[in-house]
Amino acid sequence: MTIISSNPGGWPALPYAAWSETSQALHRYIQVVGKVRLAVTPWVNHSWHATLYVTARGLTTSTLYTPSQAFQIDFNFVDHVLEVRSNRPAVWRVPLQAGTVADFRKQLMTGLGKLELDVPLSDEPNEIADALPFSRDTVQRPYDAAYAERYWRVLLEVDRVFKEFRTSFLGKVSPVHLFWGSLDLAVTRFSGRRAPLHPGGVPRLPDRVTREAYSHEVSSAGFWLGDANHDASFYSYTYPAPEGFKRAKVQPSAAVFEEALGEFVLPYARVREAADPNQALFAFLESTYEAAAQTGNWNRAELECERGQPNVPRPV
Repeated sequence: MTIISSNPGGWPALPYAAWSETSQALHRYIQVVGKVRLAVTPWVNHSWHATLYVTARGLTTSTLYTPSQAFQIDFNFVDHVLEVRSNRPAVWRVPLQAGTVADFRKQLMTGLGKLELDVPLSDEPNEIADALPFSRDTVQRPYDAAYAERYWRVLLEVDRVFKEFRTSFLGKVSPVHLFWGSLDLAVTRFSGRRAPLHPGGVPRLPDRVTREAYSHEVSSAGFWLGDANHDASFYSYTYPAPEGFKRAKVQPSAAVFEEALGEFVLPYARVREAADPNQALFAFLESTYEAAAQTGNWNRAELECERGQPNVPRPV
């Protein structure tokens, strides 16, 4: 059963059409910041060094390092500002508001310079089809603060449930983190076995990155905010996909296997409308993982444990 109760203001509606232009702007802003973390952080397996994390007010890079300073960059979706802080007194703030991606990037780079943070920032977006380089993206974009805050509040709920789900696995498991390329919050479990070489082919992502990310067998679940053809949804897939995985019975009943995507998909709206959204999401996470582990012959006795509880050490 769920240990941590839901935030009474959580699980707000998030129809993509209502904030599509803001979401596209925010995706690019988040990618610009993600590029900062990517530029200064040593490589960690499966690109875990590049991700962002949910905070009590938005998203963060966590602590980053240059040869002379420690710093971090935070999206604050309560006050709608981007904050750059270092281990020196000065703080640089960029308002989150209507404008262009080029201006946002310029303001961030100005702030990094003012704080004496020398970061070689890539100008190329990832995993966004036909996207212009950030510095050339001069399209005026809106910023709907109410929907940006809604998105963050959804992330808070999902982050909480994903983190609790993560506690019931003894094997290698990722942090709960936001991949800014496709803008999905994810948690991934590993069987411990090597996987066949991934074919690559992810748009605007080098094959060497994709192949390193999928070097080992995984069962991965996540939350994606949607696009012009899809509203926000949860997903779960396994790589490589075992025979029978897509035919597995998963919960809740609204979850379906999307052949074109190669994964189980559960609309976010079906979760937020459930009598208990927490349990609906847990059912999806647990049943899709079980489908992957059973059809993939994972060593479940060695990899699984009871769900964690505060202040209760796992018995051994």
